Amino acid sequence: MERELALEIVRVTELAALASARWMGRGDKIQADGAATSAMRAMFDSVSIKGTVVIGEGEMDEAPMLYIGEQVGNMQGPEVDVAVDPLEGTELVSKGLNNALAVIAIANKGNLLHAPDMYMEKLSVGPALAGKLSLDDPIETTLEKAAHHLNKPLSDLTVMILDRVRHESLIQRLRNTGVRIKFLSDGDVAGAMAPAFPESGIDLYVGSGGAPEGVLAAAALCCVGGELIGRLMPADEQEFARCREMGIDDPLRVLTMHDMIGSEDVIFAATGITPGEFLGGVTFHPGQRAETHSLVMRAKTKTIRFIRTNHYLPNKPLLGVLE
Repeated sequence: MERELALEIVRVTELAALASARWMGRGDKIQADGAATSAMRAMFDSVSIKGTVVIGEGEMDEAPMLYIGEQVGNMQGPEVDVAVDPLEGTELVSKGLNNALAVIAIANKGNLLHAPDMYMEKLSVGPALAGKLSLDDPIETTLEKAAHHLNKPLSDLTVMILDRVRHESLIQRLRNTGVRIKFLSDGDVAGAMAPAFPESGIDLYVGSGGAPEGVLAAAALCCVGGELIGRLMPADEQEFARCREMGIDDPLRVLTMHDMIGSEDVIFAATGITPGEFLGGVTFHPGQRAETHSLVMRAKTKTIRFIRTNHYLPNKPLLGVLE
């Protein structure tokens, strides 16, 4: 993939963030998601790729755009797999809460896992713990190993987890070890990325969340030397069959970074919609201007760019009517 694609992709996440940010705190997650999706899809037409959406808004009969299998880009560049989440954290935007993102990952064709829309058990860590932990260990063993490798007591470890009823037992076990817990209301991609960014103060991310979001987070972690290990959690025979239809012969095996994003180059971009652990949110200023904070990374070079952009909104016709 051409390195220029990194900056082209971040322009797509910026537009999605600008479009959805107008719906922050308005209590309408459907409109917020629709605005982000429409803006992202329109902006893709200017990107020099022959892209195929492998993780998107759903099947063709469920999503009018950015559906799985849809072709995106101007069809003049390399063939790539595209994973998108135009609005990661719809509830966060509707309620005006932190950690909502517009997210894209691209990789050479055939590298990104076609993750089914179901839960995935996850363990994500930063570079210091990459390759040192196992998803098969009890959580107590995992934490002891993490504390050893980080050279800190268990009581100084900070673990992030989604605040969900399904995690009640796991949360109690975490508390029994004495670690600190930081709860996440929504925003699974941002949560799984957090351990790779020291400013977040997070050492590990554990628990279950969406499988497609797991692949997006794995792409981000690959760019910074972190790691996400996952295991799908099919709930019934229909979901087992869905896994096999998507090329996953053993749905219960542990999925490595290689399984999820391949062994070649990956580009990841995210723009904050609401403020989060490592990105600021969209801020609207007088004079029809808005500011975005974005992150764009490439696995091949391990380059991490934080981009602060000031936009003049009348010059962005693809946004359409913002109100």
